[in-house]
Order: sequence, then C-alpha cells, then structure tokens
Amino acid sequence: MSATQNRAGWPAGFFVGQRVSVPSAAQVEAFRKVPVAHAGDCMGRSTGATGLVAYHNSLSLTMCGPAITVRVRPGDNMMIHKAIEIAQPGDVIVIDGGGDLTQALIGGLMRTSALTKKIGGFVVDGAVRDLAEWAEGVIPVYARGHTFRGPSKEGPGEVNVPIACSGMVVNPGDLILGDADGVIAVPVDQLDALLPLVLAHADKEDGIRATNRAGTADPERFNALLRKKGCPV
Repeated sequence: MSATQNRAGWPAGFFVGQRVSVPSAAQVEAFRKVPVAHAGDCMGRSTGATGLVAYHNSLSLTMCGPAITVRVRPGDNMMIHKAIEIAQPGDVIVIDGGGDLTQALIGGLMRTSALTKKIGGFVVDGAVRDLAEWAEGVIPVYARGHTFRGPSKEGPGEVNVPIACSGMVVNPGDLILGDADGVIAVPVDQLDALLPLVLAHADKEDGIRATNRAGTADPERFNALLRKKGCPV
C-alpha cells in the first residue's frame, strides 16, 4: 500500500498523504520554457484544464512545478491551509473545489503566505477573491471564477490524493505547466519521453512560422489533406 493510500487513524473525509514521486530539479528546469500548447499537442490534444481564468494579470508569468493536490468540500479551505504549510518552494497547489463559485477558496492572506513560502502557483476548480492582490502578479493563480464571499474552515478535505480539476486528472507530484494559454498536468513517468517530442514540435513550428513569414509556405501541406477528403483542389 502506497503512502497516499494509508488512511489508518484518519477520520472519514480527512487525509494528508505523501507524494510518492516528484519531478527532479533537472526535469522541472527542462520544462520551464515549454509552452502549454506544445505539451498539449504532444499529449494528444485531449488533456489539460478547461474553463479557467488567469487572475495574475500577466501574459508573461508562467508556472512550472510539482503538484500538491487538494480535494475540499465546496466553499471550505481548511485543507488548503494545510497544503500551504507542507509545500516546498516551487510546488503548485492544485485544488478540486467541485467548480463551486459561491464561496472563495483562496484570497489575499493566503497569497501572502504562499509568497513567503515561494509556492509556484495555484490552480483552483472553484473561486478566488481579493483580485487586486492577485493582479499584482508574482505568483500565478488560475481559477474557475471569483466572489467576495469567504470560505468556511471546517473540512473535510484531503491532501495529496488523485483529483479532477476543471476536467484535468492530477496526481500528487505531476508536473503542472501554466502560461497565457492555460494549464496542463504531465505525469512524472511521462516527462522524459515527452521532452524530446515538445522540443521537436517547437522546431517544427519555428520552420512553419518562417515559411509563413516569408510567404513561401507549401500549399500541398493542406491541399493533400483536402484531396484525401474528396475535395477537388
């Protein structure tokens, strides 16, 4: 039984697990400049979060770090506080709040704590508040929406368990990438195989961009596809 499954002694609905594996520092650094779109393209274009808004007010601020996952009762943030407490510098806290927007799960005071601990960012399937503070940038935050209504602190909740966040499956330790296009999770055991694919994808796009800019793009790139569909081009 893995550490994340050993619930002996925990009351129903409460749990704080340990991450079994996390990306190495070298893996994190290698992916730091990988665009979310490139990772998504190379992972089949069928993964990643949907419906999230970037509240950090910066198109250039990016996110890359190991996930600490949190599942909470909608509108309650007790276990998010616990996740911040145990987080290491660079960790990204990913929260399954059930998509509820009636009460905010994180706000400005928690942002201050996160800045002190050098947390790498937040991804919230729920609401945030204190938007002016988040809009200062520095720490990325993606959320489903916002409201001024604050949360309760009663529980239950679980930390470092598999979760679903805005349509994205996230396991503790997954590498979380975020940029102006959105957020994606990459399982640790796929990182080494994915890296050469995203680098090759970037080179391919650079080549296409160059021919588009020069006006020398090969029309056969799409005409051949159209002919396969029966189009008389």
